[in-house]
Amino acid sequence: MEDKVNVLISEEEVSARIKEMAAVLNRKYRGRTIHLIGILKGSIMFMSELSKYLTVPVTMDFLAISSYGNGTSSTGNINLRMDLSVDIEGRDVVIVEDILDSGRTLSYVVELLKERKPETLKVITLLDKPDRRVVNVDLEMTGFEIPDRFVVGYGLDYAEKYRNLPYIGALD
Repeated sequence: MEDKVNVLISEEEVSARIKEMAAVLNRKYRGRTIHLIGILKGSIMFMSELSKYLTVPVTMDFLAISSYGNGTSSTGNINLRMDLSVDIEGRDVVIVEDILDSGRTLSYVVELLKERKPETLKVITLLDKPDRRVVNVDLEMTGFEIPDRFVVGYGLDYAEKYRNLPYIGALD
């Protein structure tokens, strides 16, 4: 049986908002280098697109965290599957996340990275689903606030499908 995906945020809306977010980061980090840390796999498209519009120097790294499995809600069990490849001590770090849902995973990542003594540590997310929040996370910037629906596309998946969609869709 084929899943039904309805467009929630168009490709054009996503692109325009990412450009706006990059402009804010360019102003904030003028004269400094941003070390972007993407949370795999979901953030890859957002981070790639965002970085194209950054005019300040950028370095990148990734963490792989698992908390969903193949379902549509977080299991609550957080597993670090891949750690950073460089030391972040003294760097201006921006965590780039695809979606803030319960907050468990992002809270775990923030605490993990704080221990590594970055100069600054900020979090940006493409999507924020506040109705699902269990753990509060301080956000520097949000692309879109969305309702409590399971979303796919633009890096977000359902059982590893739909990451390649150029828009944000609601899975029905």
